[in-house]
Amino acid sequence: MKIVVGQGSCGIAAGAAKVYDGLNNNLDKSKATLTFSGCVGMCYLEPIVDIYDDDKMTRLVRVSENDVDNICKFAQTKDYSLIENITISKDDEEFLTKQTRIALRKCGIINPEEIDDYIQSDGYTAIEKVLTTMSPEDVIETIKTSGLAGRGGAGFPTWFKWNAARQSQGDEKYLICNADEGDPGAFMDRAVIESDPHNLIEGMIIGAYAIGAKHAVVYVRAEYPLAIKRLQKAIDQATEKGFLGKNICGTEFSCDMKIKAGAGAFVCGEETALIESLEGQRGMPRLKPPFPAQSGYWNKPSNINNVETFANVTWIINNGGEAFAAMGTENSKGTKVFALTGKIKRGGLVEIPMGKTLRDVIYDIGGGIRDNKEFKAVQLGGPSGGCIPAELIDTVIDYKSLGATGAIMGSGGMVVMDESTCMVSMAKFFLDFTAKESCGKCVHCRIGTKRMLEILERITTGKGQENDIELLEELCFAIKDGALCGLGQTAPNPVLTTIKYFRNEYEAHINDKKCPACECAEMLTYSIDKELCKGCTLCAINCPVKAINGSVKTAHEINSEICIKCGKCKEVCKFSAVKLS
Repeated sequence: MKIVVGQGSCGIAAGAAKVYDGLNNNLDKSKATLTFSGCVGMCYLEPIVDIYDDDKMTRLVRVSENDVDNICKFAQTKDYSLIENITISKDDEEFLTKQTRIALRKCGIINPEEIDDYIQSDGYTAIEKVLTTMSPEDVIETIKTSGLAGRGGAGFPTWFKWNAARQSQGDEKYLICNADEGDPGAFMDRAVIESDPHNLIEGMIIGAYAIGAKHAVVYVRAEYPLAIKRLQKAIDQATEKGFLGKNICGTEFSCDMKIKAGAGAFVCGEETALIESLEGQRGMPRLKPPFPAQSGYWNKPSNINNVETFANVTWIINNGGEAFAAMGTENSKGTKVFALTGKIKRGGLVEIPMGKTLRDVIYDIGGGIRDNKEFKAVQLGGPSGGCIPAELIDTVIDYKSLGATGAIMGSGGMVVMDESTCMVSMAKFFLDFTAKESCGKCVHCRIGTKRMLEILERITTGKGQENDIELLEELCFAIKDGALCGLGQTAPNPVLTTIKYFRNEYEAHINDKKCPACECAEMLTYSIDKELCKGCTLCAINCPVKAINGSVKTAHEINSEICIKCGKCKEVCKFSAVKLS
């Protein structure tokens, strides 16, 4: 029997490390072996413990320290009644069974800190195949056949970038992995590195061979300490085993790899800004051309792809480009990983073939909206993306279809919103992020996003003016046309899409001085329904400014002149007597 405790960042945050320690201290090691894995993607069920007994796997969910004794007893007796209350349900199993996993195929399955686990699951067979039977041109042709596009957001053909770097003149070239995952609500790259770092390494070695690079760099956010730790350990193990360094797999090809921890600037997700940061400069985008394929890191030919792109490479090499191209749509091949978050019942990592719809992800995999509320919109592509409304829930997930809505695929953030979400406030949230993350190099982005944010702030505080919507639209198009890099060019997307699909909410904020979703605090009025109020006094006791009057067992009242709209009264009321308007 083997017991595996999921220890990705989400699992550890939920208490998986304590569960592991409890099992390690109490488990009879003669009855079962104990190990750990990364994140399987079912973040909403963490901590997760998988028990393998012969050919059967039993998955335990939301495991706590209190369950350790029963798990240890189960290892001795195999009495399933001991663990039935924490065994995954049939409904929750659908979260994984309805996915198609390629980039995530080993995440949550193998131990990310043991190279032998990776090798035993066909790891490093792709690089051996490449180095012994394929030329660099063969590799590029296979990637071309697959239709693999960059998964970092732009969706640019991977083979084209590789080929451009391959054909550039120069003995010294660099392969760079962009793991600077900065979108709020996105955690795909982190999970892949934490859970299957050798897959990333192997994909990068293949890419380096294809373009003729002897040096590879992974640019990771410093906020991902566990990912950095496991990746460095994997690099050391791969070097020791001969999969990195000199004469890889006994061939003439050599390539080293190092990690660069980024300082967390969102703009460094743009490849030329990332290169500037790698060189020790402030992360600011360069003018193009020249493109990195001609002059990149240290002015040498360079290629940059993100984590998910490289995570697909080994599968493509082992299974053929045609197998990957058989999935997806005509213009968008293969699968795509999404970080499903927000007002969703089942949040976590989702990998589906291109061509599925938003409904498939949100309802079939995600289980629908939390608390059975009404679905309102989904934000795709993070701060650079846009909001897609409920009436477009059957939109196909591919680059063309999503682009037609005004949103973008992006790196894969998918934030679900329900009826309680104010779309004006949501646009303000993302614009606040991009305004703060602007590097300041170009005026349109530095000043334009700030002016837009000021307009949104006055709209959400009840100070909106008659022509604010038109002014926002004018600023949006000016910034898109004038900004230097992708951050500025896409920053207006959340505003443009919310105006396009939820203009009525902007008008209500401006004209009626009301927030239809009752989310913008400055525009709310709190009152107490006298028919529902039982006079329990909880609201009055908890009001921080003593704005509620009334005696025991009589209906209370809120003094709106004193009320600071903190919402504490509504939070503590057991009779739903506190109303918002």
